Amino acid sequence: MQLDFTALTPLEAYRWLASTVTPRPIAWVSTRSREGVDNLAPFSFFQVISDEPPTLMVNVGSRVDGSLKDTLRNAQETGELVIHLVGMAQAEAMNASSASLAPGQSEFLHCDIATQPSQRVAPPRVLGAPVAFECRVAEIQPYPRQAPSCHLIFAEVLLAHIDDGVLDTNGRIDPARLDLVGRLAGSGYTHTRDIFHLQRPA
Repeated sequence: MQLDFTALTPLEAYRWLASTVTPRPIAWVSTRSREGVDNLAPFSFFQVISDEPPTLMVNVGSRVDGSLKDTLRNAQETGELVIHLVGMAQAEAMNASSASLAPGQSEFLHCDIATQPSQRVAPPRVLGAPVAFECRVAEIQPYPRQAPSCHLIFAEVLLAHIDDGVLDTNGRIDPARLDLVGRLAGSGYTHTRDIFHLQRPA
């Protein structure tokens, strides 16, 4: 089978990419508007892209009508965000926070998701998240530049909060304890309990 991506509609391209590039880690992003309204939304087009400086990248697509999502608007206006990783215990809450709410309405309140204060940035953290990265916006790039369908948020990590319960006896991350949720196609998800190891060649 061959797919000519130049002949596909954007929806068809999305479906093929989202069903093949899997599993994708999920960025559960909290932001705060200038007016002080806290927003929370998940994004599965997400990855770590640099360790010097430590930087994460989140792709925030535009709404169907072309308007900007609250996550992007808040990040543009304030330059701050918190990126959480989603453990299996919070999968349902993460999914609930993906609901389309009216602008300015908080997913934290709508979904009854508890928060705790951040230390370096204004947006709150999700209480109980296994990992939370407090970040400042390093750069936001519209893509493609001539007719943007999304914006890439490059977020420099300032401070990380890691639940002690996901660490092993050596103080390192135990992937089984971390038990992160990953995105598959459609309504499919997976989590990181099925683990194997390969030694890199010399």
